[in-house]
Amino acid sequence: MPHWGGGLRRRLSLASRRRIGAALGQPLFAIGFGGATLGARGNAPPTGVPVEPWPGDSGNGAAVAAGRFTMQGQTVPAGAEGGAAPWDGNGATEAWRAALHGFEFLRDLRALGGEAARTTARRLVDDWITHETRIRTVAWRPDVLAQRLMQWLVQAEFICAGADDAFRVRFYAALARQANYLARVAALAPEGAARIAVHKALIYACLTLPGARRRIGRWTEALEHDIAEQVLVDGGHVERNPEAHLSVLRDLIDVRANLRAAQEEVPGAVQGAIDRMAPMLRFWRHGDGRLALFNDSTESRDWLIDMVLTQADARGKPLTAAPHTGFHRMSAHRTLVVMDVGAPPPPGYDLRAHAGTLAFELSVGRERLVVNCGAYAGPNLAWRDASRTTAAHSTLIVEDVNSSELLPGGGIGTRPSRVVAERRESEGNVWIDAAHNGYVRAFGLVHKRRLFLAAGGDDLRGEDTLEGAGQRKFAVRFHLHPDVKASPVQGGASVLLRTASGVGWRMRASGGVTSLQESVYLGTNGEARRTDQIVISAATRGPTAQVKWAFSRVGG
Repeated sequence: MPHWGGGLRRRLSLASRRRIGAALGQPLFAIGFGGATLGARGNAPPTGVPVEPWPGDSGNGAAVAAGRFTMQGQTVPAGAEGGAAPWDGNGATEAWRAALHGFEFLRDLRALGGEAARTTARRLVDDWITHETRIRTVAWRPDVLAQRLMQWLVQAEFICAGADDAFRVRFYAALARQANYLARVAALAPEGAARIAVHKALIYACLTLPGARRRIGRWTEALEHDIAEQVLVDGGHVERNPEAHLSVLRDLIDVRANLRAAQEEVPGAVQGAIDRMAPMLRFWRHGDGRLALFNDSTESRDWLIDMVLTQADARGKPLTAAPHTGFHRMSAHRTLVVMDVGAPPPPGYDLRAHAGTLAFELSVGRERLVVNCGAYAGPNLAWRDASRTTAAHSTLIVEDVNSSELLPGGGIGTRPSRVVAERRESEGNVWIDAAHNGYVRAFGLVHKRRLFLAAGGDDLRGEDTLEGAGQRKFAVRFHLHPDVKASPVQGGASVLLRTASGVGWRMRASGGVTSLQESVYLGTNGEARRTDQIVISAATRGPTAQVKWAFSRVGG
């Protein structure tokens, strides 16, 4: 794995790029709505509606109709029932405001159905057209604009049914202006999944807006470039975030469906990426059908993952090893372990990355046992920062220092320059030996972790070793799912675990002092749930320090 440089160099690099981007972007912002990059005619209706199979949430649609907007862990009221949306956010986070201006709630209003929902959707769109003309607001960020443009195109028939001619003219003109502007600022879109969404929106615009079809080659080529940069050989997404992976795969499926419906050629890169990414999405799933928690991912919804895999129409089985993405999957009977054995994503793709190198998650059947804390989505920035730390993951941490430097506002600075893993299998038993040098610069220590999963699935053993001189305190943490009840036994020498279904497991350890401490679980939509963590505390006193531990099933 390459070494991406220190925190100072990283900050300077990002600052330079942002200054350059801002300087280049200023003329574009000044131009505003002008130009005709897509060739769309301002007052003409779309020639078609993009095809999207994804259902909305009628419950959330009812809340929006009543003036309550719940997004990104926050609920902000619009004021009087039936009033306009709080476009300025009333103190909400930028993430909440971005979600609001992205208009994904239109899908929920459509799921609610009825004339009242349609009227609400039309009123909100009309109010937005009237008030949100300030190009410099979050509403005009390329990624936010792309989401809004896609939603307006997809829901155009729902919004316009029964509308008067004056609204239709305003709506069609706003679509054309936003598509033109997005084409101008697409190059300023964030790297990663967001840039794929921007190019998806522009492909939608080319397929549906009058006179725009001739530009489609430009944006399909841009999407092919995205795929080459972001979709790795083993099918993983470069951000190493299971939820971002799901989002990208969903976007590529939508692009393929709409190109086919328009009788346009589907680039081979799009089909190839779908074929590789679908098995990797299966790789990320625990037995409950939802996603593992790495690099700012939440569990997501099992039914949505099922739909994406069905629409992908790619039958590949989940990999056991994804060396380019940097993960391994160990399974035996109903027991599953997913382990992070890779370096953080490269600069530009690491905005949401966590410092969880060599962390793992353990599930048995549909029940999660050992987890990472997950991703916080609410307004408290301290919580968001805390969820990214090494201590929020089921791995080893030295002197409460992160294995990768977490930069303020997101991104990774100094990081492990070498992360290695070797896998062996014999008669159904699986071993993984992994190591990283993220603590060499600060403490002169290398962390090695060995996992062994027995063929019967009832015995997971581990060894965490620190190699290097000096005396340093360290801890090995195992965060437990909130549905797991933990009780110290044998004077604290081991911990008895009981799942919601009543299945028992025993965790025992040597080489340190075992304790049960409070933790938090953020995997379910970023909602904070109290839980426990098992902590093995120890210290280095020579060239090598080692902690051994095991999770063993109790009874039948």
